[in-house]
Amino acid sequence: MVRIIYIFSLLLFCAVQVTNAQNAGINQTLLSKIENKAKKDTRLKAVMNAVSHNNIKKLAKNRELEGKIDFHFAHKIKTKGITDQKSSGRCWLFTALNTMRPKVIQKYDLKKFEFSENYLFFWDQLEKANLFLEAIISTRKKAIDDRKVEWLFSNAIGDGGVWSMMPDLVEKYGLVPAEVMPESYNSDNTSMMRRLLKRKLREDGILLRKLSDGGKKLSSLRKEKTKMLADIYRILMVSLGEPPKTFSWRYENSKGELSPLKEYTPLSFYKDFVAGDLTDYVMLMNDPSKAYYKLYEIEYDRNRIDGQNWTFVNLPVNDLKRAAKKSVLDDEAMYFSCDVGKQLNKDDGILALNQYDYGDLFGVSFGMNKKERILTRESGSSHGMALMGVDTSADGRTTKWLLENSWGEKSGFHGYLVMTDEWFDEYMFRLVIRKKYLDSKVLKVLKQKPIMLPPWDPMY
Repeated sequence: MVRIIYIFSLLLFCAVQVTNAQNAGINQTLLSKIENKAKKDTRLKAVMNAVSHNNIKKLAKNRELEGKIDFHFAHKIKTKGITDQKSSGRCWLFTALNTMRPKVIQKYDLKKFEFSENYLFFWDQLEKANLFLEAIISTRKKAIDDRKVEWLFSNAIGDGGVWSMMPDLVEKYGLVPAEVMPESYNSDNTSMMRRLLKRKLREDGILLRKLSDGGKKLSSLRKEKTKMLADIYRILMVSLGEPPKTFSWRYENSKGELSPLKEYTPLSFYKDFVAGDLTDYVMLMNDPSKAYYKLYEIEYDRNRIDGQNWTFVNLPVNDLKRAAKKSVLDDEAMYFSCDVGKQLNKDDGILALNQYDYGDLFGVSFGMNKKERILTRESGSSHGMALMGVDTSADGRTTKWLLENSWGEKSGFHGYLVMTDEWFDEYMFRLVIRKKYLDSKVLKVLKQKPIMLPPWDPMY
């Protein structure tokens, strides 16, 4: 009897589920309602003819903003030259090095100067490979479909990153000028090398798990890891070139005078040419989906296994603006990251709200706020640039900001992007700044124990 009741209940449940699915589907009645609502606009035919034959972004461009934003700045940090990351995701590395570049240029009166991004990129990739393999070893007892294990294999290695990865590399491996280890085709175009590195690391990750399942101890797994890293080193060396251990270098100043030829190691060059302590910076975030005045840390958001995760203080946007303005006025460039693809006019290099009015073009509304865009993955930090300037109105109100980009001199406004203050509110996320520009309330937050966030957090 009990069995009959159970079977009847199960059949009834299935019938209800089928009915619910049918009711949720698009039937003819619902389709008629959808069509009637969609066609209510008398402009529909004209808009359909225009949009279906043209570039949507060009049609949505708001002409009312054209000519309203100039390219002059009351306060601009002086530098020389624009870098170009080409077809790579190394904006974080270019930006981090570009924030240090103006001081070197000014101190030595250089005609031009650039650090070698390729040199640090080599070590970044090797360290990330080691981080992945160690993470696989530490999670070897977890199921293959565990969320963390799945995330690790999905994100085995990449060329993206955050500012804190740069100091971790520099303190260990030093720096070299760009001409000592110039870019290679594969540092400019990272996609194929990245795919091969991922393939090899995933293969190695599975092998480490199999060896563990077969009873191999940690010491044996680490020996196997050394062989695996030798393969990674070989791929990097063939693709990028081998990093120098020593080099001879001299420079020419703006007067055409040559310095004496001098022998350096990458670490001695870093100590000679970079002023200041790289640990004296604080990483700030504006993420309204999380509590403000809290310290957060994102797991695995680093490149060295013995390095620091991306750790940040979450603040209201106006707190970031006040600190950023102080830094620019003191000629200190900052690492800045944002959702650069939103409302960007690449032709003139302007980031402004309502620059493209897609809602008016299609007759629909797009109305999420910053918090909602983060939670739904509609918006997030996608690109890093150096914050280099600020402009103010006659009454002292901040109107716009200047960003030094790494897309080459022909991109934007001679390699720069101009960002309105309102755009800053909506689409900036990260700012790295010296402690001296922060108030006591923010510095106290640094004493908190960080709240650990998972690697799949929207801000990764």
